[in-house]
Amino acid sequence: MDTQVENAIEIAWNPASDQNLKSQAFEFLNQLRTEPQGWQVCFSLAIREPRPSDIVRHSALEIVNGAINGGQLNAPGLAYLRDNLVAYLHTTYGGTHTDQKGDTPAIQNKMTQTITYLFAALYASGWESFFDDLLSLTSKDNSSIRDNPPGIIFYLRVLNSIHDEIADVLVPRSPEEQRKDNTLKDLVRERDVVKIASSWQDILVEWQSRNDTILQLVLTVVGRWVNWIDISLIINDSLLGLLFGLVSQPKAPAEDVRLDNLRHAAISTFTDIIGKKMKAEDKLELITVLKLSNVISELISSSALQELRSTSNYDTDLAEAVAKLVNNTACDIIKVLDTDTASTDQVKRQANDSLQIFLPYVLRFFSDEYDEICSTVIPVLTDLLTFFRKESKNKGILAPQYTAMLSPILSAIIAKMKYDDTSTWGNEDAQTDEAEFQELRKRLQVLQQAVAVVDEPMYIESITNVVGTTFERLHSQRGQLDWRDVDLAMHEMFLFGELAVKNGGLYSKTKPVSAAAERLIDMMFKLVESDVASLTHPAIKLQYMEICVRYSTFFEANPRLITRVLENFVAFVHHDHIKVRTRSWYLFHRFVKHVRLHIGNIAETVIQALGDLLPIKAELSEATSDDDDMSSDTNEQSTDAAFNSQLYLYEAVGCICGAHAVPVDNQGIYIQSVLTPLFSDLEAHLGPAKNGDERAVLQVHHLIMALGTLARGFSDWTPASSTTSAPPPAKAVSEEFTRAAEAIIVALETLNSSFEIRTAARFAFSRLISVLGVHILPQLPRWIDGLLSRTSTKDEMALFLRLLDQIVYEFKTEIFDILDTLLTPLLQRVFTGIAEPTAGTDDEIQLAELKREYLGFLLVILNNDLGSVLVSNTNQPTFDTVISTIEHFAKDLSDFPTAKLAFSVLIKLTSTWGGPDIVHDVSSKAGNAIPPASSPQPTLAGFDRFMMTRFSPLCWTLPMNPNFNPKDAQGKQVLGEAAGLQKAIYVKTGHDYMTWLREVELKGMGIDGNTIEEYVGALVTLDAKGFRQFFQTFVQRSGR
Repeated sequence: MDTQVENAIEIAWNPASDQNLKSQAFEFLNQLRTEPQGWQVCFSLAIREPRPSDIVRHSALEIVNGAINGGQLNAPGLAYLRDNLVAYLHTTYGGTHTDQKGDTPAIQNKMTQTITYLFAALYASGWESFFDDLLSLTSKDNSSIRDNPPGIIFYLRVLNSIHDEIADVLVPRSPEEQRKDNTLKDLVRERDVVKIASSWQDILVEWQSRNDTILQLVLTVVGRWVNWIDISLIINDSLLGLLFGLVSQPKAPAEDVRLDNLRHAAISTFTDIIGKKMKAEDKLELITVLKLSNVISELISSSALQELRSTSNYDTDLAEAVAKLVNNTACDIIKVLDTDTASTDQVKRQANDSLQIFLPYVLRFFSDEYDEICSTVIPVLTDLLTFFRKESKNKGILAPQYTAMLSPILSAIIAKMKYDDTSTWGNEDAQTDEAEFQELRKRLQVLQQAVAVVDEPMYIESITNVVGTTFERLHSQRGQLDWRDVDLAMHEMFLFGELAVKNGGLYSKTKPVSAAAERLIDMMFKLVESDVASLTHPAIKLQYMEICVRYSTFFEANPRLITRVLENFVAFVHHDHIKVRTRSWYLFHRFVKHVRLHIGNIAETVIQALGDLLPIKAELSEATSDDDDMSSDTNEQSTDAAFNSQLYLYEAVGCICGAHAVPVDNQGIYIQSVLTPLFSDLEAHLGPAKNGDERAVLQVHHLIMALGTLARGFSDWTPASSTTSAPPPAKAVSEEFTRAAEAIIVALETLNSSFEIRTAARFAFSRLISVLGVHILPQLPRWIDGLLSRTSTKDEMALFLRLLDQIVYEFKTEIFDILDTLLTPLLQRVFTGIAEPTAGTDDEIQLAELKREYLGFLLVILNNDLGSVLVSNTNQPTFDTVISTIEHFAKDLSDFPTAKLAFSVLIKLTSTWGGPDIVHDVSSKAGNAIPPASSPQPTLAGFDRFMMTRFSPLCWTLPMNPNFNPKDAQGKQVLGEAAGLQKAIYVKTGHDYMTWLREVELKGMGIDGNTIEEYVGALVTLDAKGFRQFFQTFVQRSGR
């Protein structure tokens, strides 16, 4: 059997094995895992002499470990495994067998896992001598001296593994697992922890200057176990002397790596010890006992962290390790200060003294040139500033010793915001570094805002000084200033808005809204009037534009400066650097949109200056390799991203043309100057596009998008966001955009089989509504023909119906005749889309959306008093299909949202054509009395009977379905709408509906007389809300 298992493992893990054989081998091994005695065969194989290959032993032990951890071994099996494993360990690692060949590291790891699982299974009962057996491996000839390196290393590895198994707080555990692990920890502390801790001391004494591997393993074990054992077992002169010695020992050149590793291990041990949870006073005492301030001071003063700091030999790993120790220690000090009840005044004074000592250490590493090291101490600064904020809020004022700390903290934050001297902005090879630095800036911004909350005046003064000094230096040095200094000042200006523009603007009735706003206004004057924009570095130009856009309200209050800024923007949009150029197109659009009221006198100049950037040249995207992970959304040089940025220029031009300060005649001229080249280009490419030229199709798509975007810029009004009718566009403008609409329709009619062209045309159509107003209505049938082609998807239909909702709402007084003409063909296309079979989840989602948009469109028609168009002579033949679709949706058990909306349409139909109410509301004085001889007076002849015979039975279709769950939340909403429909019918028909329910509908459902009277009584006496609740309860009660 051993041989069979060995062969199977060799075959399974041999890359050259035949695939059929390999499959059989894996199947055999998987079967072996489930065999009751499979583990025993594998264990014998793992410890056999002569030893099999490592892959065989590793796989065999993996099966054994799975059996132990899975609870497959009974008590005799565990005892057998224990005894044989102990014998193997003594043979392999014991001091009396020094000639025995040891296990490889991989097998040691697997053996360690095996013995750890056995510890978890037997230590409580069955292997009480566990640690004694392991400790016996550490000595030769059973002496008391820990002088057997193989046994010591294995023993220490097992201790680390046991910690990971039962005490690692990062490992998620179930409550039962946690209870079991806690029991094991209690037993270890009760039985063996003293001898275990003593063994560490013995090993350190014996090997501290002889074996670095043993030394590092001991320190690792101490660092891990300290969190769950009595710290007095660890903190003693022997260990502390060793740690202090390792931290402070000088290095010989040949021993750099060895001593570095030991030093890092010692620092990590300090960090682990200081991380142990304990009372505030005890933690401060521990910090004192460990002499951490001296340790850290000595480390910071070492040549590795001081003399070599600005060289390539700077030990960043050591710096990060010390920074972690500083962070954890200082965090503990702050916790003592932030504890209201547990700390005495004396303890807090001691904590304050410690904070004064450790803050310079924190700022030393926070200011480190390496961002990874800086990030290590950000948590303690966050905790400290949070503590300051609470102190200031609770006591009304911050203590002087804390106030004095804020200024150096803020100075360090500001300094860290600056690009370092080695940074290369805009270099493709440095994109990762740039992204990481910007992420660090975001974290620094949070710290800076925390400082502002604690001491706003000091923050304002500091930022003002940084910005003001930089601009003064720039002026005195005639622009010869490091771009990094200028970028820092401008970045701080940008962030300053978080405080200065709290309420959306800088001014209130021409005066600054706050002291911070006043300072920012001064900064803006200096920015605009300085030569910052003329600096050549791309980052400065981007910062300049970002600031001008963010603080656009400054220019609205100081319009005389707009011309100068626009001149700079026009220069930037032509910049050679691709990142500056494409980003500036967006920022230019944003700026123009904000200040469009003040640029009428220079509109023509700006438009002409942009003329060379407006020609569109579509390029097909090249196939990218799998290794190229830059999408068009993030790569400024991609063709899609470049065109999307170019559209912002068209929107900006539209904004300028549509500015109120531009005379109407000039608006038309400017628009014409932009549109004419687009028309010519469109005409030139339609022929090739129709013949299948992909680039020509893409060019047509881009041209249509540009036309729509130009319209959006000219007027950003949309029907959905306006409660009043759009002002009629000027004739000169309307004529130009009518030509644009005509050109798009021609392109759409020519290429309506192209999804991309339909998408672009729908985009343009939605934007042209705002500039054409009612003039778009005569073109509406052609738009529908083009946008709803035979190849249009359900999603396209739904989106277009949403656009029609806006048109109906906005032009309800003018649209009746057009709607009367196009409704039937439109609905027939929608019916066709709804009837198409679905293929996959995406298709089902689109179908559901189309159904809801269709019902929403009907509601818009009804809500805007256009319901008569549904039953006009033109559309009468389609009306029954409309009602049938609504009825079908109201009965759809698979789509509750659509069913609910269908009932809403039926309620609206009832209120529209049901005639006047003949039943008073229950809340009125008349109660529910029906006037004598009151009879339904429907607007449509016979509609009262139609409501009762067609609409009312629908209310019971879903409840009667055996698969309907009346307790389902969405199902209850549908029932609520169904109740509302019955109430609406009753209000319109009165006694007739009561008679119908008693004698036909409810009786036909087999409901007894008493229940019918209860139901009708509820309908008559309860208000709408009450009857809704009654109906939901009634359905649940009756099980219908």
